[in-house]
Amino acid sequence: MSQTTGLHDFLLKGIMDYETQKVVQIHSKKIGVTFRLIQLGIILYVVLWVMIYEKGYQSFDQAVSGVTAKLKGVAFANVTNNPSLRATVWDAADYVIPPQQNSAFFVMTNLIYTPGQMLGNCEESHDVFGNSCENDSQCHSGKLVQRGSGIQTGKCVKSTRQANLSVCEIYGWCPTEHEVVPTPHLLSSAENFTVMIKNNIEFPQFRVKRRNILKWMSRLFLKTCLYNPNDDKLKYCPIFRLGDILKYSDPVNKDIWETGGMVSIHIEWNCNLDFDEEDCLPKYVFRRLDDFQSHIAKGWNFRMSQHYIDCGLRKRNLIKAYGIQFFITVYGTGGKFNILTFSMNLGSGLALLGIATMLCDWIVLHVTHKRDVYRKAKIDLIAQKMVIPQTNEKDDVQERSSLTVLKKPNSSKTRRLVIRRHHEFAMIPESVCRSPIPLMTEFVVDRSPISCRRTNIIPDIKSKQNQLISNHSNLISPILG
Repeated sequence: MSQTTGLHDFLLKGIMDYETQKVVQIHSKKIGVTFRLIQLGIILYVVLWVMIYEKGYQSFDQAVSGVTAKLKGVAFANVTNNPSLRATVWDAADYVIPPQQNSAFFVMTNLIYTPGQMLGNCEESHDVFGNSCENDSQCHSGKLVQRGSGIQTGKCVKSTRQANLSVCEIYGWCPTEHEVVPTPHLLSSAENFTVMIKNNIEFPQFRVKRRNILKWMSRLFLKTCLYNPNDDKLKYCPIFRLGDILKYSDPVNKDIWETGGMVSIHIEWNCNLDFDEEDCLPKYVFRRLDDFQSHIAKGWNFRMSQHYIDCGLRKRNLIKAYGIQFFITVYGTGGKFNILTFSMNLGSGLALLGIATMLCDWIVLHVTHKRDVYRKAKIDLIAQKMVIPQTNEKDDVQERSSLTVLKKPNSSKTRRLVIRRHHEFAMIPESVCRSPIPLMTEFVVDRSPISCRRTNIIPDIKSKQNQLISNHSNLISPILG
């Protein structure tokens, strides 16, 4: 029965009791102002940065994108410095190589043209490293020159391209390429070529689709417009002049038309889908990627050939193409209000307000001049706790009272005696305080420590105090003894 009663009391006490932290109110202008300033800073951070700038009330989705490019323009090759190349009109079918790429396109702006090559014996190019010779013994028959144009025949012959130089003869496609980059670039009107970029995106989470050809654009507008970032309408035009793309790229260098290079076209979609979908508009950014100041492996070039049969003989035209490789990248983010995201960010922001309390507590306990006083008021040091069981007397005071004695040995000048009593307030008479009790002995009334002090007892509760002490004399006397 006693065990059941003890369990019942334990469960009842655990359910009905409520515990809270001790609050110490400090009247200090400096601490108060500091506390409010820290709180204000945290609130401004949450509202201005998290909620407004970072749109902490929205959930976001990344765009799925597809992009194509179509070029137009005509060039007339300048052949005054290259008699081997006839005057030729070049259109998009000639200078766009290959015709289609995945999110990219290449435009040939310059070339080295070697027409009518046939398989046979001829001199190796003098540009090939280690190919010069003085006699046949320096040329090895059947040697394959990996960075050359063919297989050595074992003969050393005079060069027709550079005086006072002999080179090894090879078997391969003859005549070999004469690698001199034309200046200025042959396709001089390449700057006026235009490219139309079609970009479609989708935000799957929100089921929103957008394209860079906007609804208000007419066929006439698309036939006449050219991209201009400084015009309210033309900054959305999907047709770009190549010269303008290079002009808006940083840095600008005209050598790119002769030796080639790499340029990035970046399409950016930052959409707030809480507003009208028509306000979701693209932004174009251009950037040059290659290092134009480099003197080694500069630019962008490659070789291609065109094979054909002429009078029963197999021939080919060799083209070393210089040009600009354009890479199109698309990045899109769409945001829309989400109550869960908003609640999480708001709750996280409000939790940061606890930093203000932590900082001010640290300042109060470690920085201020009265830190020792504040520390004593805020922190209770308890060395030992002992619970003394209740007596069997039927007095209501005894039935509802418990006594807790806390001892701290080796303490000096301090004597505290307080009785823990439920639902009643009691103080200890001066006679008890004067008793030779152990140092730092403490009784608790209503869970609130009351120290023995040499002060007058409040008259209206003095009778209760005396009754309380007399009823517990049997409990107190062993301690005082």
